[in-house]
Amino acid sequence: MSEWLFDLGNSRFKFAPLREGSPGDVQAWPHGAEAMTASARAALPHGDTAWVASVAAAGLTAEVMALLHERFTQVRIARTQAECGGLRIAYAQPEKLGVDRFLALLAAVRLQPPVLVVGVGTALTIDLLDADGLHRGGRIGASPTVMREALHARAVQLPASGGDYAEFACDTADALASGCDGAAVALVERSQRLAGALLGTVPRLLLHGGGAAPLLPLLPAAGHRPALVLEGLAYWAVHQPRQER
Repeated sequence: MSEWLFDLGNSRFKFAPLREGSPGDVQAWPHGAEAMTASARAALPHGDTAWVASVAAAGLTAEVMALLHERFTQVRIARTQAECGGLRIAYAQPEKLGVDRFLALLAAVRLQPPVLVVGVGTALTIDLLDADGLHRGGRIGASPTVMREALHARAVQLPASGGDYAEFACDTADALASGCDGAAVALVERSQRLAGALLGTVPRLLLHGGGAAPLLPLLPAAGHRPALVLEGLAYWAVHQPRQER
């Protein structure tokens, strides 16, 4: 039986075969806010079951779902659950927690919590998971990429990309890279420090998402799991009741 995992985010689309309870080789495609390229659509596989997590806009989600229904016998959509696989969500209304954050936490439960799970994509998300699998809540901010784009939109003379990190930059592009990456790092470090005070032990950092790589040199103790959402989706898929699969 051929089963595939699909993670449709706000700016990237990742998919991988489900193999022995884990994602196989991951393919990732950037997409616009409301559309995928023809090459991305053509690259979608065929199979028996598609397991899907989406936080993308409704129009793009509907487009991808229609494509998957053409290619797969059944399509199953992951939803945030209050409790699952040893994870307990902090939200009083669990459905309001993005499914990408839920699945990242579901994967993190298996990675020796306490852990601070940091997703770097369109948004910067930070979620605290304690040693008992209880989600203690989190934060959502703009990622460095979105900060740069927002500054460029308001002041076109400020480049939307480029530059290298420096503690005190001597070039505008470097200063922008340093300020936006540094703002994200500062929020992560503050969250980790306050999490340590809350839990009595400092949680490990775990970064995932398409924008994580530039932050890793600035957070040298952090672990990196670029496909963490797909890992959580794989666990969720494998542990669905048999009659529902």
